[in-house]
Amino acid sequence: MTDQLNAKVTKAVIAAAGFGTRFLPQTKAMPKEMIPLIDKPIIQYVVEELVAAGIKDIIIISGSNKRSIEDHFDLPNQDLVANLQAGGAKKAHLLEQVEHISNMANFIYIRQKGLYGNATPVENASHLIGNEPFIYTFADDFFVASPNRTQQLIDTHHKYGGSVLACKRVDEDSDYDKYGIAGGEEIEPGVLKVKQIVEKPGKENAPSNMASVSGYLLTPHIFSYLEEAKANFSGGEFMIQPIMQAMINDGLGIHAKMIDGDWYDTGDKLEYLKAQVDFALMRDDIAPEFLQFLRKKLQ
Repeated sequence: MTDQLNAKVTKAVIAAAGFGTRFLPQTKAMPKEMIPLIDKPIIQYVVEELVAAGIKDIIIISGSNKRSIEDHFDLPNQDLVANLQAGGAKKAHLLEQVEHISNMANFIYIRQKGLYGNATPVENASHLIGNEPFIYTFADDFFVASPNRTQQLIDTHHKYGGSVLACKRVDEDSDYDKYGIAGGEEIEPGVLKVKQIVEKPGKENAPSNMASVSGYLLTPHIFSYLEEAKANFSGGEFMIQPIMQAMINDGLGIHAKMIDGDWYDTGDKLEYLKAQVDFALMRDDIAPEFLQFLRKKLQ
């Protein structure tokens, strides 16, 4: 199996099976991925990013209470269509929006089965990926960047080959205790040829200031390593980071790309609120009045 530097990346896997316990009781009946940022569910921002970078097939690995995700990316029901049509020109743009959602990509849904951990969604989707590089990402965190995160990962893969980690710059000392930190040789500003991924090393032991967050571009080499890791699994969480370290140890190229953009972790309550403020201030239709409201509150 060899890397195809010019191969198009057209498939993505989104992990969306978590329970969202940090947002209970809201997530008792609503998937955390469907919690809105202004007027779009969080997962739609992730999908739109993927589609903008050329992804055609999106495999969503979900759980038992996630039917609303499937409904969201399906065609609108006829009652909604009739309601919007009855609104005439005033609601025509809304009809276009909801119809567009289902046509953004080919959506495939799989119920997650297997060991607990972030390697399992990749294993569940392996039979649909084949011998192609693909994006693996999550439904509740993303970057706002230009070009977008997915495009930056693809560009790095096309330049250097191998898998690519999306990274953010560590801003706070405490972040070294929260994330896996990539270490290796800097081959250009913001790009490392990875030699190690150190999980939560603390600042003193961190090999760089690049924290692996938000997703990956993976080559199909990973599937054989997944199978071996599962066969030798001895407990705990079935995590993708040790599997990628095994690939590095065998000489398979993995790079870390510092994503130029702002990272939003909407699975965290405080970070979700910050994202709401930022996204509101990006909106021409509500930003002026919202900014006025904030200024009044902060007086």
